[in-house]
Amino acid sequence: MTHWHPGTLLELSGYYWKTCTLHAAVKLDIFTIIGKDTLTPREMTQKTGWDARGLAMLLDALAAMALLTKTPAGYANVQASADFLSKDSDRYIGYMIQHHHHLADSWVRMDQAVTMGGPIRERSSVSSDEWREAFLMGMFNNAMATAPVVAQSLDLSGCTRLLDMGGGPGTYAIHFCRANPDLTAVVFDLPTTRPFAEKTIRQFGLSDRIRFVPGDYTTDEIPLSQEFDAAWLSHVLHGEGPNKAADIVAHAAKTLVPGGQLLIHDFILADTRDRPEFAALFSLNMFLGTESGQSYTESEIREMMAAAGLTDIIRLDYTGPTQSGILRGLMDAHRC
Repeated sequence: MTHWHPGTLLELSGYYWKTCTLHAAVKLDIFTIIGKDTLTPREMTQKTGWDARGLAMLLDALAAMALLTKTPAGYANVQASADFLSKDSDRYIGYMIQHHHHLADSWVRMDQAVTMGGPIRERSSVSSDEWREAFLMGMFNNAMATAPVVAQSLDLSGCTRLLDMGGGPGTYAIHFCRANPDLTAVVFDLPTTRPFAEKTIRQFGLSDRIRFVPGDYTTDEIPLSQEFDAAWLSHVLHGEGPNKAADIVAHAAKTLVPGGQLLIHDFILADTRDRPEFAALFSLNMFLGTESGQSYTESEIREMMAAAGLTDIIRLDYTGPTQSGILRGLMDAHRC
């Protein structure tokens, strides 16, 4: 537990200095420009045309934060920066950092949102092309890091048809199919997501096993005649209010065969709503950007699943890097 005193409080208050420095460096693509080289500020200014004084200060701050190393020869990437902050790396997470940058203004104005009732920004998925790209690619970055682990931890043996509802680029469907050779999948999401999803699925060589179906999972019934052995809802419910979230769970459950499993992956609050920390903070993020989105407690999600006809609801033994969790329920054969 943090021991709060003026020093720790002021450190927390001013932490955005570091955040903004990282955001600026990613937005300017500093780490990609440096690449495997060691560059002086003058060499970088010649490459970019940027202000030499401001660039030198930014590079020094990044070195102070241990994101670059500084020697008499110039500045170079540390290994972590080369791995995660350079676009030349297949482990690049800069799109999610840019997404965080786009959210920052609304967090600064949180007092307005609380007094007025929010939201005070557009949803990233329907905003400008730049915001949407950062959001979709950021979700892809995150899922690429977690999906392989999730795919290995879930028992989908015996399943042949999976619905990835609100699946974006289909990252989870891709890794579920890679881990289960007999599995096929349908990704159901907004039409604007389709080009990116189909490109990603094609890159993994799974176009014959994963199909994208366009639609709005918050309002549309899933336009499919087939039923599924499993349905996957990852980070879908927190974007909606309680009634709409319950409707989404019910729509997904209707697609299941008797005995089929519904898997809900999200930032799940304790019933007291004050932990884990990330889920509580993420609930604020939804307040700032949606009409009624929020993080939900485990009990609330269980109630939605039970109302949709699911039984044997359990919390799986999985905790994601940002404290996410998974609930699983089975479609009651008698309800079907």
